[in-house]
Amino acid sequence: MTGKELAIVLNKFLTSPQAQNARVQIEMPNGQKLDVSEIQLLENRMIGDRDTHILNLKGIKRGGTWKMGKIVGKL
Repeated sequence: MTGKELAIVLNKFLTSPQAQNARVQIEMPNGQKLDVSEIQLLENRMIGDRDTHILNLKGIKRGGTWKMGKIVGKL
């Protein structure tokens, strides 16, 4: 997915007030969910590489007693 494709998808979601205030998470292949804590634009300087820049989303696992409620459905 490119940054342009990501922006198109996000803009469609962000027409909804619920999406504008929704929590942003990343789901790992093992099912673990991480909260997005930072987005970085990284530059790749390898010669001949087709991907010169990468949007990197960093996730953190929330510790403590706070837990995400059970997902009841997709909208």
